[in-house]
Amino acid sequence: MPRLRPASAARLLRALPLLALAACAAPSGPDTSERFRAATAAAIPLPAFDTKQPFPPARSNVEMAHDILELGFFLESGREIAQFSRFERPVRVALAGQVPPGAGIETDRLLARMRAEAGLDITRVPDRDAEVIVEFLPGRQMRALVPLAACFVVPNVSSFAEFRANPRAQPLDWAQVVERTQVAVFIPSDAPPQEVRDCLHEEIAQAVGPLNDLFRLPDTVFNDDNFQTSLTGFDMLVLRAWHAPELRVGMSRDEVAARLPAILRRLNPRGERIAPPARLAEPSPREWVDAVEAALGAASSASERRRAAARALTIANAQGWTGPRLAFSLFLITRVAPPDAGETALAALLQAQRIYADMPGGEVHAAHMDLHVATQALGAGQLDLAIALTERALEPAQRTRNAALAATLKVVQAEALARGGRTTEAARLRDAAAPLALWGFGRPDALEARISEVAELR
Repeated sequence: MPRLRPASAARLLRALPLLALAACAAPSGPDTSERFRAATAAAIPLPAFDTKQPFPPARSNVEMAHDILELGFFLESGREIAQFSRFERPVRVALAGQVPPGAGIETDRLLARMRAEAGLDITRVPDRDAEVIVEFLPGRQMRALVPLAACFVVPNVSSFAEFRANPRAQPLDWAQVVERTQVAVFIPSDAPPQEVRDCLHEEIAQAVGPLNDLFRLPDTVFNDDNFQTSLTGFDMLVLRAWHAPELRVGMSRDEVAARLPAILRRLNPRGERIAPPARLAEPSPREWVDAVEAALGAASSASERRRAAARALTIANAQGWTGPRLAFSLFLITRVAPPDAGETALAALLQAQRIYADMPGGEVHAAHMDLHVATQALGAGQLDLAIALTERALEPAQRTRNAALAATLKVVQAEALARGGRTTEAARLRDAAAPLALWGFGRPDALEARISEVAELR
């Protein structure tokens, strides 16, 4: 069956300025029709980003091995995968279909990182004679067959037409795959540039690495909270370990588990110096995952999302969690709170902010929380606090190449500066936000829309 990416970080971020302003109601995203994209995509330049390396993995090798096993031997549905699978040959990647402008550049950047940081033998080729085919097609065509997927990856097919002919065929079941020989990735051709980039990173990584997503892992794209938008240091270490010569396709979970400690000692000496926790994290209960997915579900009513978010938080507290799963449960309360529950939403937001800020690997999540709190501070007239929070959050936003987040942070900071009389600095920041907003949201009026939304915070 296809491995799905249920929501995009850019789409989640479109709601961010309004989440804190309107007591966390979730507005719909902007139009990205094919006609609009065709008229504007060619003119969207790649913005300049921070050149620092991604954040390195921040956990012990004992935890890394535990995480790799859960990522690699389970599907998102909870089904167990009986055997280790990967490509046992060099991987060639080809782009096909309605390839949007900039997708080739982003693919080449990604593959270069995979070669340099994960040691993979992976290259792009100009034709469809490749192990991984990335096919771009209109989003409505994808959603007609897989309604909840922003993008997805499927084994043993080389085109969307082949997948559409028999989407439930046994060869498409990832749990049955031993040696990978052919994988197809499907991405909307009419998505904003950042969303295309995000899909390329996660789906190609899933095509050559583990298939699961875990809400409990903050510093990875293998997580359906979608705060991470490009491959992290953790992800590159996972991919390097996944392709270690000590492993072979068909190995059992126990066989892989026996080899991982030595592999990680060799690949990640830093992880040997980090003490593991007294207790390794247990898998997330299915009822908590179901509640989270219902709280995020666009098809659910507002009251259904609120009940689901409350249920997720109740389960998180009952489990005694103190880390990312509790923080995300609190964030969901903030996201779906009604207009008359502002105090409850703010209290949940502040608690989530504290958890993420104190958590190794939580830099990007903390930046998102800082943005929410900054909008609250701006609305309350606490201009210095809004400036300080957005300034703190900009570094991880830039370092992870999250243009949509960086643009929104700059707009909020510019508004705070302008209200404090620092109009020249505010204008400079808005100018700097323009290319980020265009690339992150995929439309020329994105910056003006953000400025208008933030200006209404009184």
